[in-house]
Amino acid sequence: MNERIRVDEVRLIDPEGNQLGIKPTREALSIALDYDLDLVEISPNSAPPVCRIMDYGKFKYEETQKAKKAKKHQSTIVIKEMKLRPKIEDHDFNTKKKHVRRFLSAAAKVKVTIMFRGREMTHTELGKALLERLADEVSDLGTVESLPKLDGRNMIMVIGPNPDVVAEVRRKKEEGAKDAKDEES
Repeated sequence: MNERIRVDEVRLIDPEGNQLGIKPTREALSIALDYDLDLVEISPNSAPPVCRIMDYGKFKYEETQKAKKAKKHQSTIVIKEMKLRPKIEDHDFNTKKKHVRRFLSAAAKVKVTIMFRGREMTHTELGKALLERLADEVSDLGTVESLPKLDGRNMIMVIGPNPDVVAEVRRKKEEGAKDAKDEES
C-alpha cells in the first residue's frame, strides 16, 4: 500500500475500475494522491503488479461488515448426546425421551447411545428395539439421520430435527433479536 510498494512499474486501475495502463510507481502514487485516495497492490504476483486507487480504510470496513453479516446468517449445528442402557425401566426411558424431545425442539441433533456391558452384547436386538421405539415416539419432532449401528460395545443412532422445527426456532430467534433491538431504541 502507498510507499510500501517496492516495484518500479505497476499496472494502474482508477477508482471507477478503468485501466490507466502501466505507470511508474511514483507517478501512480501521485495520481492516487490527486484523487486523495490510497494506492493498493491487488495482484503482486503478476508482471507488472496490479495496483488500484481506492479508499483502503473504507475497503477494510466493508470487508469486516460482510464477514459479520455472513457470520450472523450462518447456523451452527449442535449435537446433544443421550446415553441409555438396554435394560432401562419405563419411567427412566420416559425421562430420557423428554430430554430428547427438548433437544429436538431446540433444533439440536441428538446422538442416542446404548451402552452394552458383559453378556448384554449377546442381545443387541434389545438395544435396537429400544432405539426404534425412541425414534417412533419423537417422530413428530425429528427424523432418524443415521440408523442404529453397533460400534464396539455401543449402539449409536442420530436423530435430527424436522425442517419445520428448525424454521420455527429461527423465527423465534429473529423475533427475539428484533424485540431486543426495539427496546434499545
